[in-house]
Amino acid sequence: MLALTAMLAGCGGGSSGSGGASSSAPTGTSPATPTPTASGCSLLDRQNWAFAQLKEWYLFPDTLPASLDPAPYSTVDAYVSALTATARQQHKDRNFTYLTSIKGEDAYYASGSSAGYGIRLTLDASNRLFVTEAFEGASALDAGVDRGAQIVAIGTSASTLQTVSAIITSGGADALTTALGPDTSGTTRVFQISDASGTRNVTLTKTDFSLTPVSSRYGAQVITDNGQKFGYINLRTFISTANDALRNAFATFKAAGVNNIVVDLRYNGGGLVSVAETMANLMGGNRSSSDVIDRMVFRPEKSSENTTATFAVQPQSVSPTRLAFIGTGGTASASEIVINAFVPYLHANAALIGTNTYGKPVGQIALDRKACDDRLRVIAFAVQNAAGTGDYYDGLATKVEASCQAGDDLSHPLGSPLESSTRSALDFLEGKSCSRIAGTTGDASALSVSSKRTLLTPNRPSTAQREVPGLF
Repeated sequence: MLALTAMLAGCGGGSSGSGGASSSAPTGTSPATPTPTASGCSLLDRQNWAFAQLKEWYLFPDTLPASLDPAPYSTVDAYVSALTATARQQHKDRNFTYLTSIKGEDAYYASGSSAGYGIRLTLDASNRLFVTEAFEGASALDAGVDRGAQIVAIGTSASTLQTVSAIITSGGADALTTALGPDTSGTTRVFQISDASGTRNVTLTKTDFSLTPVSSRYGAQVITDNGQKFGYINLRTFISTANDALRNAFATFKAAGVNNIVVDLRYNGGGLVSVAETMANLMGGNRSSSDVIDRMVFRPEKSSENTTATFAVQPQSVSPTRLAFIGTGGTASASEIVINAFVPYLHANAALIGTNTYGKPVGQIALDRKACDDRLRVIAFAVQNAAGTGDYYDGLATKVEASCQAGDDLSHPLGSPLESSTRSALDFLEGKSCSRIAGTTGDASALSVSSKRTLLTPNRPSTAQREVPGLF
């Protein structure tokens, strides 16, 4: 059956990928697709099915070839990539249209379930590999590996350790992701770690864990700075379990009388649009029910699917007078929806802090072929804010009215007033001046976390890696 789920989801291939987002299904109907059987899951069947869905739903139909022989392509993904090549050349679809697993994607969006060490990795210009974040309930943090740790070498055992620089010399970032092992529970690697505790070998095993969208350590805080109270919320990904965590955080802010908030989305590749709208509502205590959060606009012949989300005040909602959004090149999709939503209302009182965002003002629907466990994510709609702004393919730096350039400081914990981007965000909320972010172009092959680091993502990322860029 054809399953339609609107989403702003990940970017796909490249050594550094970015994530996405989903919402409720479009309300209109679509032409029925015959229920497939296992016998209908040959490569050719699946390729032909994918092309038919693109013809039906793709936001940029004029860029599709009239026909394309599937025979030279060994996978459905390769065929889809060829079909969308023109849109990719036009900077409209940077591998946002792709095939994934229904079961795998559903597991992630329901609970953040994935198999890994539970760390987010980034490479600097000198090919040094760092941990930018470690997730609760996974093996890395349990072993004392956290933000700021450098991974010097990787091996299947202590005797087979290879330096990261040697691995990259042998085969680039692809060799590095291969050295980290397959994303299956039970995969074990030995890491030589260098951090504040010194240099040591640590054995880590990939396990199944559920990503906590708001960290229990630093994800939601009331920060007192220069005699003033500010809210700080760090959202890792927009998945279903984030809703309650966000409500709890904003209830705390409301009880503390906090109205100015640091919203840290620096690594957030996206997720469910419905959760993005929940987050917007929690910062919309002073918005009316007619104020627009976002509009999803399909191609003209699919205009019956268009939707408009308006603010709905929640019991936990606060009424901010100033918002500081921390972003980087890894900030994409649903994260950009939230930032863009407040520009028409707060204007220069809503600032982007850090670096330019990724630039993904379009979203996917999910087209399912259950017998084959195939879910085709198709770019099918554009996203706009109340002012109609939705052309931020090059990131939001030139669209926001205020911004402050800042680095991603691995020497301090996330949410610390001493960390560079958090410090700059607090300074903005306190009315201090800063240097504006240059509007550099987002690039799917190199998502800048700072001017010198890129989040590491395999060429064929899992759903979790699309939405949580750098996740391993």
